[in-house]
Amino acid sequence: MNKVVNNRAWWLVLPVFAMVLFNALLPLMTVVNYSLQETFGNNEFFWSGAIWFEQLLHDDQFHASLLRQIIFTSIVLVIQIPLGLAIALCMPRSGPWVSVCLVLLALPLLVPWNVVGSMWNIMALPDIGLLGKAINSLGIPYNYTRQPISAWFTVVLMDVWHWTSLVVLLCYAGLVAIPDAYYQAAKVDGAKPWAVFRYIQLPKLKHVLTIAILLRFMDSFMIYTEVIVLTGGGPGSTTKFLSIDLVQKALGGFDLGPAAAFSIVYFLIILLVSWLFYTLMMRDEAK
Repeated sequence: MNKVVNNRAWWLVLPVFAMVLFNALLPLMTVVNYSLQETFGNNEFFWSGAIWFEQLLHDDQFHASLLRQIIFTSIVLVIQIPLGLAIALCMPRSGPWVSVCLVLLALPLLVPWNVVGSMWNIMALPDIGLLGKAINSLGIPYNYTRQPISAWFTVVLMDVWHWTSLVVLLCYAGLVAIPDAYYQAAKVDGAKPWAVFRYIQLPKLKHVLTIAILLRFMDSFMIYTEVIVLTGGGPGSTTKFLSIDLVQKALGGFDLGPAAAFSIVYFLIILLVSWLFYTLMMRDEAK
């Protein structure tokens, strides 16, 4: 019996392709066009080749922003992934408290990014803010508007508060999906909680953790609104990450060519790391 192939369902996907073309490909091609040309106004462009990319690769300011971005992303990943996993392991698996925990954990994710920055801006004020006044009362000098270490501490703490819930929810979904038969077998064998985590839960959460790391990498590497509202990239350029440097170059200096080249390199970095994560995940899936 011959199998009948029906390709009419592809027509339902065409609107999605049209949206992707309009929202992603066309803006990307526009940025590529700007990155290879120079303009002096009046909508007149002149071919410049790869000069903006060469300048960017030798730009000390770009290197400093990239280093700060890598350090920030590494710090939040090291904190949020283990913390989110630990909280998910402590959450109940059944009963009325499940809904309560899930709702409470989802609340930080519902707060808009600019509101998050405003909340922490007020809370971290050294004189009247709850966090700032509490830290200073302990005898620890704290002023995120003047001290680089305090600014970094506040930005990292804000991101941990805002996004750890996402890791918790992903890990909790992965834990709930583990069949009870594994736990029953471990109970029969007399396995201790650490052995259950090491040989059952952690292997089953491998793909979930990979997705969590990938999502948090992309979000933290593109952070802008919260930091610009909280510190404005200061004090000085202490918290001036790649996104802030890009916006200042594009809108503040109106350097369309260099800003476009900056955007392309920024995009390629995120795309490369995301591709590596995806490749590793698919390789483990194939095994």
